[in-house]
Amino acid sequence: MRFQTFAALGLAAAALAGCVAPVPPATTVTTPPAVVTTPTVLDAASRQVARTVINAEMEKRLPGANVAPYTDCVVNNATTAELIDIAQASRAGAAGTADSVAAIVSRPATTQCIAAAARTA
Repeated sequence: MRFQTFAALGLAAAALAGCVAPVPPATTVTTPPAVVTTPTVLDAASRQVARTVINAEMEKRLPGANVAPYTDCVVNNATTAELIDIAQASRAGAAGTADSVAAIVSRPATTQCIAAAARTA
């Protein structure tokens, strides 16, 4: 009992004298930076922008021809990610859309679609 009393008095004296156990510094919570994600859903406006860009690229290669059926072939054989990339690159004024369109046109399914559209034109 005597030991407990001395211990309590010692703690009280230390607290009154300003000799307290060190308190760990407060931790700072940082919020991670906002993550910018690429859209995974193609909205109607972006789809139209991509279609317009693809149509313009097709007109460069086939001047004077009705390229709408060929544009449909490219749009139908492109992935959502490719269409989003084409639309975003166009809005940002970035180059490279011609390469993207060429890559889609070079696919066998796209080439077959364009060939079929050419036969009916």
